[in-house]
Amino acid sequence: LPPVPALGPKHEVDIQHLSPPIHPVHPDVKMKRLPFYDVYDELIKPTTLASTSSQRFEEAHFTFALTPQQVQQILTSRDILPGAKCDYTIQVQLRFCLCETSCPQEDYFPPNLFVKVNGKLCPLPGYLPPTKNGAEPKRPSRPVNITPLARLSATVPNTIVVNWSSEFGRNYSLSVYLVKQLTSVTLLQKLRAKGIRNPDHSRALIKEKLTADPDSEIATTSLRVSLMCPLGKMRLTVPCRAVTCSHLQCFDAALYLQMNEKKPTWTCPVCDKKAPYDTLIIDGLFMDILNSCTDCDEIQFMEDGSWCPMKPKKENQELCQTSAFSGIEASSLYTVSCEGKSALEGRKKVEVIDLTLDSSSDEEEPPAKKQCPVSSVA
Repeated sequence: LPPVPALGPKHEVDIQHLSPPIHPVHPDVKMKRLPFYDVYDELIKPTTLASTSSQRFEEAHFTFALTPQQVQQILTSRDILPGAKCDYTIQVQLRFCLCETSCPQEDYFPPNLFVKVNGKLCPLPGYLPPTKNGAEPKRPSRPVNITPLARLSATVPNTIVVNWSSEFGRNYSLSVYLVKQLTSVTLLQKLRAKGIRNPDHSRALIKEKLTADPDSEIATTSLRVSLMCPLGKMRLTVPCRAVTCSHLQCFDAALYLQMNEKKPTWTCPVCDKKAPYDTLIIDGLFMDILNSCTDCDEIQFMEDGSWCPMKPKKENQELCQTSAFSGIEASSLYTVSCEGKSALEGRKKVEVIDLTLDSSSDEEEPPAKKQCPVSSVA
């Protein structure tokens, strides 16, 4: 058969009758769920952005209509915050992705994309800085809120015109949804509602990490873990990590959700691996530790899964200085290593450093700094 001539977008339906498309109009594409949005309705199901081989720049037209109930949902969701612009928590959301059916797809914008909603140009996320020279600029993977451009009417339909650059061997899909935007506070409530993970899970992980490896000459007998959040450098309140993470260190759930609300990356701040919302757990063992140990920022886990608090560095330094100048043996205050203990027992006199001596001489080395070679126990 002779090739079908390229027809305008108005004749899209005619093309379907003349020649079956290479790619289905409505492929079985599933979009990846976004934690900060609950989907209420599907206004345009995932639809292929059909590319033609005859031209470099493509154009596609779409139409969707809102029901009276949907219009009412949007209008009554208007949120007016003091000092902030008016916004709707129920939104019309536009999403693009690769036309792949193997797994749920993340948002992915076609190159050189332009979108018009009801004849008005739709703002898109700005381009990310290129990772290397010559790399094609990319937009961040996120949905587009087109509510401000939508006709909030049940009688007048909405039109979307999409322009993009076609790529050989790569096709894209467009879809539109009615969604409710959630906040980090709501997501934290949902996470708490899932419950706190049994402390025995973490104890098993501790024992696994401290189990002696027969092939290794070095045996780890304890683990030191901070009770400070690596994100905010403040004490943990809701200790959290992903079930896929292999480390014990937790981060604060509230702060993690707040940061992803502003810029969704869903990356673990401890190991830099993906930590999506659905994989987050609240650690029961760390919750118990935080509730029972309020005056320390670091703890040490033992081989049997037990733990003890570590004294703050300032307190250690003060005690070390006091013991040096009062002549009290440090072994009475601390549990020390064998080397440190023998050195302390062998010390007959308190070493005194004369601070009035000139230490700038090149011939004499400055006196070695004293360190307190100890760790505290509960």
